[in-house]
Amino acid sequence: MLRNDKLDHWDRENFFHPSTHLAEFARGNIPQRIITGGKGCHIEDRDGNRFLDAFAGLYCVNVGYGRAEIAEAIAEQAHTLAYYHAYVGHGTEASITLSKMIMDRAPDHMSKVYFGTSGSDANETNIKLVWYYNNILGRPAKKKIISRWRGYHGSGLMTGSLTGLDLFHKKFDLPLSQVLHTEAPYYFRRADLSMTEADFVSHCIAELEAMIAREGADTIAAFIGEPALGTGGLVPPPSGYWPAVQTVLDKHDILLIADEVVTGFGRLGTMFGSEHYGIKPDLITIAKGLTSAYAPLSGSIVSEKMWKVLEQGTDENGPIGHGWTYSAHPIGAAAGVANLKLIDELNLVQNAGEIGAYFKAALSDALGDHAHVGDIRGEGLMCAVEFVEDRDSRTFFDAGQTIGAKVNNALLARGIISRAMPQGDILGFAPPFCLTHAEADEIAGKLTAAVAEVLG
Repeated sequence: MLRNDKLDHWDRENFFHPSTHLAEFARGNIPQRIITGGKGCHIEDRDGNRFLDAFAGLYCVNVGYGRAEIAEAIAEQAHTLAYYHAYVGHGTEASITLSKMIMDRAPDHMSKVYFGTSGSDANETNIKLVWYYNNILGRPAKKKIISRWRGYHGSGLMTGSLTGLDLFHKKFDLPLSQVLHTEAPYYFRRADLSMTEADFVSHCIAELEAMIAREGADTIAAFIGEPALGTGGLVPPPSGYWPAVQTVLDKHDILLIADEVVTGFGRLGTMFGSEHYGIKPDLITIAKGLTSAYAPLSGSIVSEKMWKVLEQGTDENGPIGHGWTYSAHPIGAAAGVANLKLIDELNLVQNAGEIGAYFKAALSDALGDHAHVGDIRGEGLMCAVEFVEDRDSRTFFDAGQTIGAKVNNALLARGIISRAMPQGDILGFAPPFCLTHAEADEIAGKLTAAVAEVLG
């Protein structure tokens, strides 16, 4: 198609794309896709191709594309007041209103919300607050953070360290020494196939207890985890896992950070994943679903227990030395207010739970008996299909065969966007909450055809 612009050329010449094979992209071996529009669960590119986005961007466009209510709120805010900072007690109508709306939805024991712009910076904030908290309490040695293998918590220095995926460590000199990684609650990939779910939970807890004993509880400040693993494979925890973890942390006076960047504001069919699994965190990380990605905004929700110590710290040391220029940015806050109103008005949290159950059942009906489908799992509108060479022995494909990526590409050729997840042949689905039954059936049907093309 002939065009009178040079966007394709400018893209390869100037744009550093994240999570991309840079050399292959520069050589032209990775196709460009320039997105121009979206409506509901669909997006369009400038070649006129229309796709059903079954991953909601990066599991973030929760209310769907093209919501005029949010766009108009952003525009009105930009016309009225495009920016003012939040330092030294300053606020805007949007940031104060959004704070109230978040706290009205958060678990009852939470106290305040601090705003950032991304999940990564929110988790950086969380770690700084944890360290500050222990310094104020006179516990300067209590600083290590336990994360899990396959967890995803960001791409910064500390947050990339917390992330438990090889790609985010390799050649970056990560993880940093303060970060420890324990077993992922990933039952399908248990080392011993004879383990029941209860056995596997006991194993995970034993590993956690052994790490705490080995390192010393007086050196460990916090444990961070996603209520359900996201980028590490879209894995709901086995039954009983979170109550058992909470018991261990409470026993050793270790804070709990619930990273709800993906699960917050409805993806599991409840407002928060903490509510879904009965977790009582000291900090909650929020981002994606806060604005449905219509504008960048994140947050760290702080418990009452921690807040009292932070107040004590400023009485002793003066103003807290932490801040971002764009914290509580009024345009992002206006988007958040409009987004949360829309989620309520359209009953999207309930729909995510109901359509999510329907979608998972549709995937199971379509592919549950396939010889190369090892696991179909999910909670709410987070689902995954994991492919194996042999399902009876749970033998995995060699990574070099890139089966997950091939199925992903075959599905894309049929107009459906999914995501090939890292460290395994795992196809992820996390559609917008406005997904319909017909769209769920379309994804399942086209996935069946894509799997047949790649695996027979």
